[in-house]
Amino acid sequence: MEKLRLRSNQKIERVSMDFKRDEFEKFDWNVRLMGVKGARGIGKTTLFLQHLKTTHGFSEKAIYLSLDDLYFTENKLVDVTEQFYREGGLYLYLDEVHKYPNWAIEVKNIYDTYPDMQVFFTGSSMLDIQKSKADLSRRAIIFPMQGLSFRQFLALKYQIKIPTYSLADILENANEIIQSTGADFKPYPHFREYLQQGYYPFFVEGKDWYTDRVDAIIRVVIESDFLQLHNIDVRKIRRIYQLLMAVATSPPFKPNIQKMSERIDIDRNTLIQYIYNLQNADMLTLLRSPRKGITLMQKPDKIYLENPNLLYAIAPQNNDIGMVRETFVINQLKAVHDIHYAEKGGDVLVDEKYVFEIGGQSKKGKQIAKLDNAYVIADNWDFKTGNKIPIWLLGLLY
Repeated sequence: MEKLRLRSNQKIERVSMDFKRDEFEKFDWNVRLMGVKGARGIGKTTLFLQHLKTTHGFSEKAIYLSLDDLYFTENKLVDVTEQFYREGGLYLYLDEVHKYPNWAIEVKNIYDTYPDMQVFFTGSSMLDIQKSKADLSRRAIIFPMQGLSFRQFLALKYQIKIPTYSLADILENANEIIQSTGADFKPYPHFREYLQQGYYPFFVEGKDWYTDRVDAIIRVVIESDFLQLHNIDVRKIRRIYQLLMAVATSPPFKPNIQKMSERIDIDRNTLIQYIYNLQNADMLTLLRSPRKGITLMQKPDKIYLENPNLLYAIAPQNNDIGMVRETFVINQLKAVHDIHYAEKGGDVLVDEKYVFEIGGQSKKGKQIAKLDNAYVIADNWDFKTGNKIPIWLLGLLY
């Protein structure tokens, strides 16, 4: 326990408090069992350590434990927790729970055994509480977490502070919002940087190795998380990489599953299974018509990589600017809104109310001209004109 306490204190001491994400205040830290799940590299560990440092400091009542620590290859979490509780511990912060076998069963046991203890945990995007062997679905409150928004990127890297705005505010009051940022603020140079190196907060460690870090995240998700959580044959790993490359090098499209399965050399059902697994891992975003029921073997209407940084990491020489724009808009929207495939025109249907057509400054919006609540989301556009909205404003949603 002394070694675990030392490691915890070292982590707490080193975490910077200079920038705290909005989720720090938005998540409910008062529940007895709280989880945060999201893609690797987006800052879940930092968030936990900041909360621990702010709330408990170096108090012996709280401890941070990373369950991918070698210590837990030979020691059980329930035994460590028993000793921690006996010594007065009440606040348990568990990181990387998906790396620990039977984590759900032991966390349930801890929850039931120590009713005055609070347990917080982080895990992979692929973590499925409802399907876990222990019944945590009615005990745990799970908060999903995305990478940095464009707004958060500006705050962290350039100390440019802009408040969040609702989608209704942006659509109705775009020009007022733009004017409130000040005449000196030029969004598009920062926006271009964000598209390539801004979604994952480790850009603060230097941009020279940023793409290598994103590549490493992709490899760990596919070669570790996939194998562990989905029991995928290691011989099929290459097929998953091929699938990601196919999406990265194609314009936004309605996928032809048969042709894709032939190109990647796997059967149709396996291909669709991989596509949905990659969505659960925050590697892909899938759009479907709101009229379709949710069934596992139903192909999506459109497939995107989850964020623009993945596009530049996987296929840096083959990026279609239309794909980059759409990926950005859909990524920012899905953090706070329901998004679907727009059947009647446009690129995306939001909350089954708004239709967005996404493009460059010359985009006219002919496809959505006869639709209600339809807008053009335009790149390189400075002010709202009619129903034409500057694209970067959607980076202020969270």
